[in-house]
Amino acid sequence: MASVLIIDDDDVARAVLLRTMTMAGHVAVGARDGVEGMEQFRDRAVDLVITDIFMPNQEGLATIMELRRNAPTLKIIAISGGGARASLDVLPVAEALGAHRTLRKPFTPGEVIEVVRAVLQG
Repeated sequence: MASVLIIDDDDVARAVLLRTMTMAGHVAVGARDGVEGMEQFRDRAVDLVITDIFMPNQEGLATIMELRRNAPTLKIIAISGGGARASLDVLPVAEALGAHRTLRKPFTPGEVIEVVRAVLQG
């Protein structure tokens, strides 16, 4: 199956996504923020990146832009529950920057598996 890099600063959310991707038959690796995610990306071949938007050190929009510069055809899914202080809808911006699909938190394992399947097949 596919190799999936999951970038999310929330340890629980990242663990759930890692488990969900593994149970769906994918090889999954995680990173705590965009800086660590880009290190993982440079160290291994991945088919898909799932990145949160609001993170410390390097947020998701900057990560999407960096991924696009380095791998124009890489499949990317952006996820977000909004900002820490306000409900900000930045998912359309993530799509404009190159994310293939977006998911608003919270989502179910079934929803993320469906979106991953669609992006990988598309």
